[in-house]
Parts: sequence; C-alpha cells; structure tokens
Amino acid sequence: MVLTGRESLSRLIGKRRRFLPNRHSILSDPIPNPNHQLSQQQQPTTPGDGDGDNPQNDAVQCPVCSLTLPSDNHRINTHLDSCLSQPKLSGTKRKLTQRTLLQLNFTRPDPHAPDYMLPKKLQFTESPIAVKDSAVITTASSPSELNVIDTDHHDIVDNVDDECDIFEVKLETLIVGRRYAGREEVRAGDMVSLSRDSQNVKDPNAIKVVSEDSGGCSKFLGYLPRELAQYLSPIIDNYDIVFQGHVTSVPKHSRDAVPIQIMCHRTPAGERKYEDETFKCLWKNAQHVVESAIKNPSSVTYQLNFCLMIQETLKNNIHLLTEAEKTYIESFTSLSNDSQRLFIRIYTRKGPWFHISSISYPEILDTQKAVKELAEKEYICTVEDRNQLCESDMNDILDVLTVSELREILSFLLKKSCGHGMKKQDLISSILSTSAGLWPHLSNMILDKTGFCIKISSKAESLLWRIERLFFLNGEQDLSSFLLVDIGKIKYPTYTCAISEPIFSNRMDLLAFEEAIEVAQVMDEALDANKTDIVLRCIKIAESRVSAVLPIPYSTSKLVSTFHHLFTASWVYSKVVTLGISFLEQERRYSDAIDLLKRLQNVFTCDVKRGYWALRLSVDLEHLGYINESLQVAENALLDPWVRAGSKMALQRRVLRLGKPPRRWKVPSFSKSVLRKIPEVYVQGRPLNSELGAKNRFYNEEGMQCGVEELALDYYATEGWQGVHTESGIWLTIFGLLMWDVIYADVPNVFHTRFQNAPLDLGTDSFYTARESIIESHLQQIQDGMAEEFLIKSWETHNGTSCRGVNWDRHSLDELRAAVTCVRGSCLASFCKLLCEDYRSWSSGMPDLLLWRFCGEYSGEAKVVEVKGPTDRLSEQQRAWLLMLMDCGFTIEVCKVKPL
Repeated sequence: MVLTGRESLSRLIGKRRRFLPNRHSILSDPIPNPNHQLSQQQQPTTPGDGDGDNPQNDAVQCPVCSLTLPSDNHRINTHLDSCLSQPKLSGTKRKLTQRTLLQLNFTRPDPHAPDYMLPKKLQFTESPIAVKDSAVITTASSPSELNVIDTDHHDIVDNVDDECDIFEVKLETLIVGRRYAGREEVRAGDMVSLSRDSQNVKDPNAIKVVSEDSGGCSKFLGYLPRELAQYLSPIIDNYDIVFQGHVTSVPKHSRDAVPIQIMCHRTPAGERKYEDETFKCLWKNAQHVVESAIKNPSSVTYQLNFCLMIQETLKNNIHLLTEAEKTYIESFTSLSNDSQRLFIRIYTRKGPWFHISSISYPEILDTQKAVKELAEKEYICTVEDRNQLCESDMNDILDVLTVSELREILSFLLKKSCGHGMKKQDLISSILSTSAGLWPHLSNMILDKTGFCIKISSKAESLLWRIERLFFLNGEQDLSSFLLVDIGKIKYPTYTCAISEPIFSNRMDLLAFEEAIEVAQVMDEALDANKTDIVLRCIKIAESRVSAVLPIPYSTSKLVSTFHHLFTASWVYSKVVTLGISFLEQERRYSDAIDLLKRLQNVFTCDVKRGYWALRLSVDLEHLGYINESLQVAENALLDPWVRAGSKMALQRRVLRLGKPPRRWKVPSFSKSVLRKIPEVYVQGRPLNSELGAKNRFYNEEGMQCGVEELALDYYATEGWQGVHTESGIWLTIFGLLMWDVIYADVPNVFHTRFQNAPLDLGTDSFYTARESIIESHLQQIQDGMAEEFLIKSWETHNGTSCRGVNWDRHSLDELRAAVTCVRGSCLASFCKLLCEDYRSWSSGMPDLLLWRFCGEYSGEAKVVEVKGPTDRLSEQQRAWLLMLMDCGFTIEVCKVKPL
C-alpha cells in the first residue's frame, strides 16, 4: 500500500540535509500533550545554532486574550496573528494591532528589518544562449534595462558622461560554445568577425564568431560570451558598427574557449554620432564585462554562482539573520579564491568526509593552504589524529574507505579472513557491531588508511542550507540550477519581479519553518528505514505543533487561499500529520487516525485538503461501524466551500450510498448530477497476462504487445479519429501555451527568484483573483476563436522555456494545433478558467485520450476518452473530470477493454 502524501512530503523536503540541528531534540525531548495546547501554549524547540536567539524561560501574557505564552518564540507571532484576526466574544471592536503590541515590547522588534513599503522591480528575462561564461542569468532585453548584476558582482555602469572613442579600443574576450561549431579548427592569427544571431531561441542577443577560409566561405567558430553579447548586440544593430579581430592563442583542447582580440570599425552606411547616453552606457558596460572576465576566468563559474547566491540572499533577507550569521557568511567573500573553490566543491559533493589526498582540482592551486584557511574560519572540520575522531563520525568515516580496505579492517577485528562478497554498507555495519572495546586500535587503523580527512562544518552547512532555501524558496533546487542554465539545459521565462513584502516576515517564523522541515525529514528517513517508533514520534510532534495553532475562521464572501501559507511551520506539520494518518490507517489504527483528522479539520479551516480529510474521516468512521457519524461527516463536508473536485465527488457518492432509507428519506439535490450516465464503449483484445494487480497488456491486430490505451487508439482510428495518449500532459501544455501571458503577468510578490517556472500563487485561489480582469479578457478572446493564434505565438516565442505543465518534447506543434482547432473555443475557455480558479485541484486525473478529426479544412470535432482495463474502475477524480468536461461542452466517453 502506497502511503498518501509521501511523495508530496519528499518534494517539500527536497535534498536531505546531512546535519539536522534539532535531530537530538526531535528524537528525545518530551512531546507536549496536544490536548492541553489551547489552555497552555507550549514551545517547540528552536534551532540551536548558537546565535543567541534561544527562548527565555520566563513567560508573557497576551494583551488580547490574556493567555500565558513563552517569551521570544515563534508561538507569539502565530498566536497574535490568529488572535487579532478573530472578533472579540463581547462583539466590541478590537483596537489593538500587531504594531501597537510590538510597541508595548510584547516581542522584540528586529532592528535590522528592512523597509518593505517601497517595491523593488527586477527584470528577469529568458536565459540566453546555450553556452555561457557567467553566473548571471538575468539579461537586459532593452537599453533601459542595463542596470543588471555583472559577473564580478559590481554595479554595471548605467550613466556615463565622458566621451566614448571606441575605435582605438581593443577588447580581449573569448569564443565560447565550441561544441556547437562542429570540428572547425582555429589557428593563432586567424581573422574573425562578429555576426548577429537574432533568431537564436536561447538568446535574442546572441552573437556568432565567424571566420573565412581560403575559399572565401564563412566558418562558424562559436559564440561571444553571453554577458558581453547583451551589450554589443544593440551596438551592432543600431549604430552601424562592425567588429573584427583575430585569434590570439589556441587552447589545448578543441572544445575549450578560444581567446580573441576584437576592434570595432565604422561601416560605409554613413557617419553616426556616438555620443548619446544609451550608446555610451552600452559601450562602458561592455568594457566593464571584459575587465571582469579577465579577473574571473570562466573555469570558476560555479564560484561566481555561489557568491551571487549569497549576495542576493543577504540583500533580500537581511532581517532574518543575526549579526553573527551575517558576519560569518560575509567572511566567505574575504577568503582566497582557492579556499572558496575548495569549499564549494566539497559542499556540493555527497560526502560528508573526504580524503585530502583525493581532492585535486585544476583551478585550485594550493589545496593544503585552502584547507588551513577554511579550518581557521570554521568552514570545515578536520581529522588527522585519533583524538579528533569521534565514534559518532565512525559510520561516515568508514564510508570513505574502499571495499578492500573495509575487508582488511573486519578481518583484523575478527582475527580471520572474511567479508568476501559482502557489500560496502554490510561491511561497515559488521565493523561497527564488532568494534566494542577496540576503539583505540580501530581508530588508529582507520586513520592510517584514510589519512587526513575534512568535511563541511555543521555551522557552515546549517547556514548555507538556510541561504540556499531562502534563495530558491524550495528544497528541490540547488546550485545545480545555475549549471543547468549555464549549459542550456533549462531556460526560465521572462517575468518582472516586483517585491514589496518578504516571504518570511521575521526570524522566528523562519526558524519554526526550518524545524518543521527537520521533523518532516526525520519522518521520511524513518519510513525508509521502517522505524515505526520514530514515525509515530514525528506524528505526535507534528500533532502537538498543529494543535498549538489557533484556527482562523474563513469568510464565505472571500474564499481566497494565498501562497504565503506554504511557507509556514503549521502547513509543513499538516503535511506530516496527513502522511501520518495514511500510516495509521495502514496499521489499522483507525481511532488514532480519526483523532488526527478531527484536529486538522478544527485547525485548518481554509485549506483545499479539507475535502480529503473529510473523506478519510468518513471512511474511518465507517471502518469502526459508526455509520450515522460517517454519513453526518460527509453531509457536513459538502457544505464546506473548500471541498472540491474528486473529494467532493467521492463525498457525494458516499452520501448517496449511506443515506438510503431509513437513515435519510430525502434524496439530495445533487443526486441527478452525480449519477449521470457517462457514455461507454467496449473494445475487445487478446490479453497477454491476467495476473491480479499487474498492468494490463494485450496484443493488437498486428500481433504487437500494447497497453489498453494503445488498443483504444487503434479502435478509434478505424472511425477516423486521430489522437494521443497523454492524460494530463497535453491539457497542461495547452493551458500553459494559451495562458502564457496571464501566467507571467506583472503581479506583485509572486516572483521572488530567477529560477521559477511559475508564479508562487499558481495553485492557490489568489491566482485568479489577482488577475481576474486580464484572465476574463483573455478567455473571451479564446472563446472568440483566438486560441490557435495564442498557441502558435507562445510556441514560436517561448519554445524550450521551462513552464510548469508544458512539455515541449512530447507533443509537436501540429498535434497541438489540430487539438486546439477541433476543440471549440467555448470548451477551451471553460477548461482554462477551471485551471485558473483551482489549478491545484484540477491539474491531475484528466482523461487518458484526447481525440480529434477534421470535418473540413478549418473545423473539426474532438472527444476525450478515459480508458479502463477489465478490472479497472474510475477514480473519483476521474469521474469528477469527466462530468466537469461534460458540463463544459466536451464530448466524453469511457472505453472499456474486455478480453476475448
């Protein structure tokens, strides 16, 4: 049985941390009793990072409700936000605000908190050329956008008053992207020229470097570095200037960047004045980029990326860090290049321990000196003698050794030859289990084989994890995202980043969120290791923290969920509890699961998971024989506006099944809608297997093996239908392409990083409400027949750009155009509106097949089909989709495959 919510929790955690500051307290501290949370708020452990922010032992009293709370803790903010949002029982208007309470010193205000009243606008454009020598992914698409960050992290010149004489200046730069130039050879002294490549899908500012062979034919040698091309391209385009030069030297490897020197020349097109501000700005910035490239060679791009991440995180989240943390992280920039590069190299490797003798990188000149400097600044830990080796590090240290070395150690411990055929982890486990009382001998033997070892310090790892999380705002992206952009694997969309409020308003919220992620990771690890006791402990911790959150009642007049709740500790704990409920149900502990479900429903009154929780509560009550209570839960849930999509369908069907006379005599009003007949067709096939639980396989008419979906496509092809088996894939691709301009519209605070493939509010109710006018206008144009035009424009303009749901490789433009042409505009508009209003609920469970056939040159008809094998049945989400599509005007069908 697959645990519901496991995949979602794993995505939330992202890359597991090697060091968890609160692991010990999570596994050993007493767990508060959740039954007493509302009467006596208790404090969770905050990360013990030695920053002086640990909670005090004294308590304070809430000025609003007089509840006693621990001081200087994230519970204070959570409690105040909840408390102030509720009307007083007496009905009088509350005059206290969060600000006035802070003025009363109820909590200490952060003296370093920035002013978020004035929004800042940063233009993020599509990542350009597939080959780059820069850490920067932001580019300028017009001369007015030239105030961007350069590779050396200095301000680009954006206002120049002095004269610009460019015809005597030589620019030293490189030819990059040699792998795209085939096998064209270069020789020192070869003449080269620059040629614009404005049609480059990766970068509209791209500049090719070409040369002429002896026959007068142009040879493509590669590209100019992207960061330089963004300034020279408008000069070439707008000022009648050409650039020519020569190869200064030839690299050792044919694919390496080739050094060149270029100068600019006037064209015969006429005399042009070069003194306007835009031209001078472009030229000075180009010179600045060249100078920066000399200081920072392309071989250390990862170093520039890392420093850029630190710089931007400090700039945007300075209020979340203590003075000690700021000083510590800022000290990284004062380290030597070798030290910075060595740290980043081992930080991004698996580790945690490394042989110093095995560390060798061509760009690091003096490894020993770098290790010493990093150790002095507390960025790494070292082990070179037995006194520095702790038993707690033994498992990780042993992992450094080879299998043969481990076998030697085990043979020494057991006084006999052994370990042949054993895997590495089995050898390590055997050594640890037989090392009791032999620690001195064992530690000496290990160090003799490992030699001098280093690892990232827990202090550095904890802080860098925080920096990385604040920069990317998720756990799935890391420094490799820079690399993927640099090599052209991923290109992010164009959007404007207008930030007027931070993701985390204060440090306490951040620390609480981080600890919640730790609890989630401990639970995820325990599930992998099948440690039931730790899983249950994590469930209890999450339950106690969830119970401490005061419920915020929703208003039916304003049903809007925003993305901000995705960055709260309570939301993370709700995910842990939801997974815990599935675990308890698997263990048949239904009473415990019911208690947790009721707690979640009482606390999270504005969450789209309420439908799932209500459904599980009704099911578990039925498991225990409480049929009337199960029915009542289902009926009440259907009155909840947060119960949607498949969960709503499942609850309606439960009410109809459980609510038969004599329990209920009145037939619910939704019965006719739910019980609508969905058209069905039957297809026969010769089965390959008939094992219970195995995926159905059949032989088609050609005798080839296929699945039920391919068998159905063959059947519909005989009736003239074309189509694809895609489930949600083609629909989400169509939605992304049709609504591209809406998805990346200028909406404040939904784009915080340059590595987003969608706004933060996609999947929440606020996506529609924040863009209602432009969405309705866009949908009207789709309904009026503009869908194909929107599709083609998005495909040609953004092909290859990362957008959530869009799969550029799976479907061709011809397929998409055919589908959009045959699906009526009114149907497409209704479908797109559904996803705009509730992307999270409706982005899964779509029918298997999309079919179309043309009735003329520019018209046709479409059909959506759900395919089911002999033992399959519709899920509630699939049934909800089919009925919703029927309401939108689609032709729907269920194709059931039967064995011959």
